Amino acid sequence: MRTRITELLGIERPIIQGGMHFVGLAELSSAVSNAGGLGIITALTQPTPAALAAEIARCRSMTDKPFGVNLTFLPVRTPPDYAGYIQAIIDGGVKIVETAGNNPQQWMPLLKEAGIKVIHKCTAVRHALKAQNIGCDAVSVDGFECGGHPGEDDVPNFILLPRAAEALRVPFIASGGMADARSLVAALALGADGINMGTRFIATQEATVHENVKQAILAATELDTRLVMRPLRNTERVLVNKGVERLLEKERQLGAAITFADIVSEVGGVYPKVMQNGELDAGAWSCGMVAGLIHDIPTVRELMDRIMNEAEHIVSQRLAGMFAAAPAH
Repeated sequence: MRTRITELLGIERPIIQGGMHFVGLAELSSAVSNAGGLGIITALTQPTPAALAAEIARCRSMTDKPFGVNLTFLPVRTPPDYAGYIQAIIDGGVKIVETAGNNPQQWMPLLKEAGIKVIHKCTAVRHALKAQNIGCDAVSVDGFECGGHPGEDDVPNFILLPRAAEALRVPFIASGGMADARSLVAALALGADGINMGTRFIATQEATVHENVKQAILAATELDTRLVMRPLRNTERVLVNKGVERLLEKERQLGAAITFADIVSEVGGVYPKVMQNGELDAGAWSCGMVAGLIHDIPTVRELMDRIMNEAEHIVSQRLAGMFAAAPAH
């Protein structure tokens, strides 16, 4: 399938793997790229720029197709060594970076000078326009359904994607609620140039996360996510568990007086415990509403072949058939 995104990134299928903490490792990223999409390594899962350089080299040994790196700019007092991580990306010959979190403007000259295509993750059209204006090559538009940080506007993709299509010149990717061929066809119909899947890719054989995590996603319905940290304006959509219930209880008790320090035990250092050790109740971990549409744990290639085959069927048979069956006027 050809779209503006496949052309821009040099990939065969308009499917991008989301950058996910302790999930975006070489095994999953290379599998997505090998199946014709764009795999993404998560930079900040790696403790140092040197560790990221090693992970990029490992991914390079597992695929000869394009892959990218996600770099999230966090609003923290002591930021990570972003210059070091970017140097590791450049030295590793990576040509696609997905930025997220704070505005990446200060790092754009360095990335562009290295010939890197930048996709910025946005939760609002105004942020997407800003990303376009600072020179991002594409944007990923995240609807309210998404796992992780959906922003504070609560606009679902059925509204957000057509609005983005009206406003943007650069290609954009639909993110949040994407799981299958129906998601892909709908996103393209709404004006997107491809889809970004996060939660769906966790439930694949190549995702190197604990089996408990995959089974939890399989067992979950669309009603099993919660929004946490809303009072702190750092809203995150997570899978409900005992840690999340403790966090929500603190939010109820403390109300507007709550600070990050009050909840750090439910959100700090959670990912290694969950993703590596399978301690599902350790605290809040990101999961999309799309869990309700996930019913198996295929290989990445099986999943992506199925999406593309079914998408072709929906467009050429089901939708085209509706027009063909319409009486002439």
